[in-house]
Amino acid sequence: MILFMRAFLLSFLLLTAPATAQPIEVDVELALMVDVSRSMTPNEVEIQRRGYAEAILSDEVMTAVQSGLLGAIAVTYVEWAGNYTQREIVPWTIIQTPDDARAFAEALSQTFAGGMRRTSISGAIEYAADSMERNAFTGLRRVIDVSGDGPNNQGTHVEPARNAALAKGIVINGLPLMTNEGLGGTWDIGGLDLYYRDCVIGGAGAFVIPVHEWSEFASAVRRKLVLEIAGLPPPAQIIRAQGHYDCLIGEKMWQERRRYWDEP
Repeated sequence: MILFMRAFLLSFLLLTAPATAQPIEVDVELALMVDVSRSMTPNEVEIQRRGYAEAILSDEVMTAVQSGLLGAIAVTYVEWAGNYTQREIVPWTIIQTPDDARAFAEALSQTFAGGMRRTSISGAIEYAADSMERNAFTGLRRVIDVSGDGPNNQGTHVEPARNAALAKGIVINGLPLMTNEGLGGTWDIGGLDLYYRDCVIGGAGAFVIPVHEWSEFASAVRRKLVLEIAGLPPPAQIIRAQGHYDCLIGEKMWQERRRYWDEP
């Protein structure tokens, strides 16, 4: 009798328990991972925020959103630097309408925090991939969008981090910032776009759009977002017939600098 009552009670609890919330379906889950390492000046950090806000509000991006199968995307905006230094500026949010886009843009424009130390592209990728696993959305496509002005120099090596994300079906695109303002020139590796091509991006249709002048930034972001949201083929001009880049160049540069600092 006791066993029967226990079984009855368990069945009753299972039947009356609230249903688990179903994930919201969207065309794309898009993680915007934006570099704010020390090599980025406050002016550059602000340019990036305003550039993304301007792009999100553009007619081209909204047309791409509303032309999707579901007519909705989920987006988050995260600033990153070192391996465990990620700052979520806008949490995962759905964009379907111009009002949604305006709310996202306004959130980007609220405050401008300073830069943080080191450069861990791998940490940004790992953070974004984990965030996608935990958010309330399920996308037909999942894309991590990494911008940065230098190579990985902390945390997991960038290739293993990239490959782990690709194994989950995530596409990684790149926006290498080759402007060399402020301390950015200190980490100039002479071909950051090639480093991103060979070491950072991956997945079906992955692409790189380099930014050589800050005046190009807003238009580059707008073009990139349209490609990512619409799932269009990448721009052909980024394909270059050159040898594979050294994906450990950032770590090697950092070690060399440490040896120099440690010398008496």
